[in-house]
Amino acid sequence: MFEETIRALKELGDEKSTVAISADDDNYFDRECPAPECLAQFKVLMADWKDKVRDEEVFCPFCGHTADAQKWWTQEQLNHARDVAMAKVQAALGGALRLDAQRFNQRQPKGGFISMSMKVDSRPQHVPIPYAAAAPMRLKITCGECGCRYAVVGAAYFCPSCGANAAELVFDLTAQGIRQSLEAVDAIRAAIADADTAENTCRLIVESALQNVVTAFQRVAEALHARVAPTTKIRRNAFQNLAEGSALWAAAMGRGYDKHLTVVEMEQLTTAFQQRHLLAHTQGVVDDDYIRKTGDTRYKSGQRLVIKREAVAETLTLVEQLTHGIREDAKDKR
Repeated sequence: MFEETIRALKELGDEKSTVAISADDDNYFDRECPAPECLAQFKVLMADWKDKVRDEEVFCPFCGHTADAQKWWTQEQLNHARDVAMAKVQAALGGALRLDAQRFNQRQPKGGFISMSMKVDSRPQHVPIPYAAAAPMRLKITCGECGCRYAVVGAAYFCPSCGANAAELVFDLTAQGIRQSLEAVDAIRAAIADADTAENTCRLIVESALQNVVTAFQRVAEALHARVAPTTKIRRNAFQNLAEGSALWAAAMGRGYDKHLTVVEMEQLTTAFQQRHLLAHTQGVVDDDYIRKTGDTRYKSGQRLVIKREAVAETLTLVEQLTHGIREDAKDKR
């Protein structure tokens, strides 16, 4: 009774099909880290994904996770592939079912007490448009080791092709990107019609900028410390703590951060780093530990931080000043 449908199912089972995934207007290809704790998205130039990135090992620029090249599809790409596959199945089975229904109806006796018929809805199914990548990401990086070109939003450090740590290069690009995002806040606010949505979006941009400043410094400080003291083991995220980082740098170089920042500047930077800690771990809600470590009496425990754009810009300037100083220290060590 369902001869055509069965035949169509067999043909689908035997057939191998491919789904085209498009690059963006700059020919960068969207990728997503498969590590559940990361899932960060980035881009790789399509030509370099084909010619430089190895099938057996790809590196996440953000967390350094490695997996083979077939593990890096974004959720949007997977959804697109699923929709295309479903559309193809529906198209193939729809014609077969209609033919089987027509044959079934032709076999039914005329004028009997019971009349049976089959009908297949043949309205056109939605055909997904080709997958289009998101707008070009902010930071475009060329690996100094293998030449692979990739792009990220925020602060990322590992080449997806060879895994090389690009912390120093990415720090400079991140600083540039943070300034651009802070300068764009007014334009973003004006472009969003709903006032509450606009303010919330701008707040998130400013708070994210502060977190990116601290993360970028942490990574560049780790890279520089590994260069001058390669055998010294340090705890994870040690350079997110300015006092601990300064002590580590002093042990390696004979001088700490106080060579590059005044006491007032160190206090200002310490407060900013502690604010980043609250944003990352308490959703910005102040606790007694923050007040004790910073002496910031503007807040009481339980209040939420208010991060000003101007304060983030000042923090970035101080971090750049400190980074320049420890870079010069590292050069002197050579």
